[in-house]
Amino acid sequence: MGSGSSVNVNYKYSLQKSENAFKAAVLIQRWYRRYVARLEMRRRCTWRIFQSIEYACEQDQIKLHNFFSYLMDNFTPSSSKERDFISRMFISGESFKEAELEKYCDYESLEVPDSYTGPHLSFPLLPDHATALLEAFKQKQQLHARYVLNLLHETRKHLKQLPNISHVSTCYSEEVTVCGDLHGQLDDLFLIFYKNGLPSPSKSYVFNGDFVDRGKQSLEILIILFTFLLIYPKEVHLNRGNHEDHMVNLRYGFLVGLMTMSRVSIQNLTQLLFSCSFRYGFTKEVMQKYKLHGKKILKMIQNVFCWLPLATLIDQKVLVIHGGVSDTTDLDMLEKIQRNKFISVLRAKKRKELNRNVEIKEINGESQAEPDSAGNETMSSLPSQPRPAQAPSMANRVEFSRWVRQTVQEQIEWCRKLVDISDSEEEELTCSSLVSLTDLDGPCWTRQEEWKQILDILWSDPMPQEGCRENTVRGGGCYFGPDVTGKILEKYNLQFLIRSHECKQDGYEFCHNRKVLTIFSASNYYEIGSNRGAYVKLGPDLVPHFVQYQANKTAHTLTMTQRISRVEESAFRALREKLFAHTSALISAFKVYDKDNTGRITLSNWATAVESVLRLGLPWRMLRPQLVRSTADGMLEYKSWLDDLAMEQRSQEHIQSSLLEVIYRNRSNLETIFRIIDRDHSGLISFEEFHQTWKLFSSHMNIELTDDGINDLVRSIDFNKDGNIDFNEFLEAFRLVKQSQ
Repeated sequence: MGSGSSVNVNYKYSLQKSENAFKAAVLIQRWYRRYVARLEMRRRCTWRIFQSIEYACEQDQIKLHNFFSYLMDNFTPSSSKERDFISRMFISGESFKEAELEKYCDYESLEVPDSYTGPHLSFPLLPDHATALLEAFKQKQQLHARYVLNLLHETRKHLKQLPNISHVSTCYSEEVTVCGDLHGQLDDLFLIFYKNGLPSPSKSYVFNGDFVDRGKQSLEILIILFTFLLIYPKEVHLNRGNHEDHMVNLRYGFLVGLMTMSRVSIQNLTQLLFSCSFRYGFTKEVMQKYKLHGKKILKMIQNVFCWLPLATLIDQKVLVIHGGVSDTTDLDMLEKIQRNKFISVLRAKKRKELNRNVEIKEINGESQAEPDSAGNETMSSLPSQPRPAQAPSMANRVEFSRWVRQTVQEQIEWCRKLVDISDSEEEELTCSSLVSLTDLDGPCWTRQEEWKQILDILWSDPMPQEGCRENTVRGGGCYFGPDVTGKILEKYNLQFLIRSHECKQDGYEFCHNRKVLTIFSASNYYEIGSNRGAYVKLGPDLVPHFVQYQANKTAHTLTMTQRISRVEESAFRALREKLFAHTSALISAFKVYDKDNTGRITLSNWATAVESVLRLGLPWRMLRPQLVRSTADGMLEYKSWLDDLAMEQRSQEHIQSSLLEVIYRNRSNLETIFRIIDRDHSGLISFEEFHQTWKLFSSHMNIELTDDGINDLVRSIDFNKDGNIDFNEFLEAFRLVKQSQ
């Protein structure tokens, strides 16, 4: 009896113990799930911040060129000298004919000195040359300019023989490896070759564009890929990406490492700017590595880029393109396009082409003007152009500078309104086709259709919704839905699409019922630990097999929490910079909700106002705890909050916040404009270049300035009196004019 009760007690105790263990397990499981869910929410928010800022920069690039397009279309050169200057600025790639290009980039005239210890190339290339290059680049050695130009020359000859759509078969090799964006990250390419093997007769590769920009070693990647392309022309295939574009290369990362400042205040300012989220640009990289022959190398690369194939077909069943497709994508048209015409899909539509449209309309009896209510003919819905005030005397530099800046700002705002109007019209395009000023053969609509075909496959992104709509986030290409994908696959009897163009956390991602595969090969793209890189292997069965990797050793040592925290910190730092750059606009937006002028608004109104200014499509209410200090009554003192942002960005010299804000907001456009004018990429603008550029603006804006007046202006900006304007002087003049207001 006693032993029975003892057993019963033990049983109850064991049962209670087990029950407690189960409860503890459930509590731990709930806690872990909430913890993982919070981490995933932080990761997604961070990812969205990075992508929104990245795509906003691409959109700014297109808007800037739309603005220049408008100026070009409304500027009439008064002399052949001005016409030549405009051609050099905007169609420099077309100004070289075949013989002229080879003469300009003559590699045979360059001698390799005996002191050169880097790799040597001789043509035709052999596998040993590729191995030597890989080892040399691992040792941070540099290939001599003669060999670079020779390699580009041979690559160009080979690419010219290739069709627009390359065809690859798994019958001739065990498998085909497809790699996505590399963006100048050489370590990722080394790791791919280490894991997967070098290209060979039994190892085919397709590199799906975006080899350059953002990373530090874009040129080395190009040299390696072009070398393997020439050694194994049937096994190595290169597609063009949206960054294999002359105008895109001009914008990205131009400022990094460019300037050595002579003035303390500007030096601290630019150091502050450099500490922000700048990435390396290809144009700047080439000029930095090859100071003497960089212009020739850039000219050749620019021409090589436009000869890159547009797509690759694997076994006639898998289409590999960089960006995506649209509801108008036509592979038959893509195969027939003269692809080398499109040096940049961001270039401006030329005036003669527009004039031709006008002539066609006049022939057809159509009018460019519409009668108003009084019967007078007016341009439809165009805002009136503001008349500039009379120019003050040049003797008063401060007043003259203020007048110039005010007049230019008014005219730029007017131009922006015109650009917005033209963007909304059906027949107008966000970007314009690249057409030579002298190339007028064939109907205009054909060029627009050809241009759109290339723009769509280079810039488009998939979306989960049905249909096809304009990609307003990037500013170019379109969003295409699963129905568009299905129609393309059915029309051309394809199994699925492989594309790149978007960074993915795992290096790859399926969408559209596994009919669209995104592959991205640049690991740690936004920040160390932000994402893996990946490549995909296809055998005869065309079943994709993925290999993921992290090229940075530090990323392997970080826990998931540490990785997310590190990436999150970087993302919010970039977002605060973006907020600071729009301080003035934010104050105006906040005042709309602060009708009593109390300096306080609700947190909900704060989120609405911020989105109305930045238009990044971010979940501001979710991001608020990282950006705004918690308040007891749910109200925000927005002026104090903006002051805190300014303190984070301000340099030790206490540079005026409003000036810093303006430079932050306009830095990319200032850099691109400077680079466009600086056609030889020397980092200097000659007096003649500045003179002709100012005439482009002043002629269109009805600003009456004599040649002597422009010369006085340019001499006043040339602070060191060396006969050129460098970016330091350009920025210093901007600072002085701003501070004089």
